[in-house]
Amino acid sequence: MQRRRFLSLGAFALPASVLSTSLVPTAAQAASTDSPSPGPADGWRTFELTTRVDLPATRGPANVWLPVAISPSGTYQHALGTRWEAPGANAALRMVHGASGIGVPMLAVAWPEGAAQDTRTVTLVNTFTTRDRSVDLSQPPSANAPRESPEVLRQYLQPTALQPTDGLVRETAEKITRGETGDVAKARAIYQWIVENCRREGTVRGCGTGDVRYMLTTGNLAGKCADINALFTALARSVGIPARDAYGVRVATSRRGFNSLGKAGDVTRAQHCRAEFYAAGYGWVPVDPADVRKVMLEEVAGGLPIDDLRVRAARAMLFGQWEMNWVAFNHGADIALPEAPGALAARQSTVPFLMYPNGEVAHARLDSLDPDTFRYRMNAREITA
Repeated sequence: MQRRRFLSLGAFALPASVLSTSLVPTAAQAASTDSPSPGPADGWRTFELTTRVDLPATRGPANVWLPVAISPSGTYQHALGTRWEAPGANAALRMVHGASGIGVPMLAVAWPEGAAQDTRTVTLVNTFTTRDRSVDLSQPPSANAPRESPEVLRQYLQPTALQPTDGLVRETAEKITRGETGDVAKARAIYQWIVENCRREGTVRGCGTGDVRYMLTTGNLAGKCADINALFTALARSVGIPARDAYGVRVATSRRGFNSLGKAGDVTRAQHCRAEFYAAGYGWVPVDPADVRKVMLEEVAGGLPIDDLRVRAARAMLFGQWEMNWVAFNHGADIALPEAPGALAARQSTVPFLMYPNGEVAHARLDSLDPDTFRYRMNAREITA
């Protein structure tokens, strides 16, 4: 039986040589922004997220790759620990670097060719604490705001396979931001344009693909969070604003009165991608235009018009705030899924982002968006004692 536990200060107990500065705050940031002992008195809530995979009994090797919670720079989330059980498998936490060297932590599990053919299981438990996140953009920029390193900011200006920053993307962003001065004003213009022009499409599988080039080329701006928020990220980057997606899952119902913006208990299908941009004097600023469109489509049967008071409230809130009934896994893109230690094959497989469990059985990929066939479940609970 494989079993490990790590207490996290940064991005788990991984060697310093594999830590990504995009996941771990600098010493200066930690001193100025991180609570030394998060607790309920400071608005912190503690959650446990359990992912269980039961692979079918088949011949051949099997691999599973599971996202894990991170401790991103800032004051809204701390990973407290990670433990797992994977009988008969080789399993280890891995830090894989995707596009622009951005680190993506994951649990990589491998059952070798000669392993017993009984049902193969892995159980991953993430414990973390979160608190609501807000940046007051009505105030002037401050010299005391959290700062990001130039190296990290350069990472979040680069294009990815599905999020180009040239051609039609840049042309669109320049039209949207024409006449605006400063990164906050430009980001706000992009946010408002997306809210007004995009549409949530409930028939899209999972959270969407995030193919920004396709969206703009076809003029089809319908999708889900990984599409709509990816569009924000790509447009912002194309006009010189560092921006990034944050891939994760909802873990509790909303306390802000939005029925559509939360999920507790069985969160197997509650994955959600958010976005943020960086502005000097403010630090990383949370946004979520996709959830504004989700409120419009799903808050009540039949949907809501864009001028409804509930939509207006969500629209105002989600430029500068995140309710942290959600956990962040990573900010990565174009991720090569590694073979777990001890696996016989040397192949790699690339995914645009890691927000769902991924797996292979006998060298055939499993459908991450079909948890019933893949046979995985995710459950979240709040720890109050």
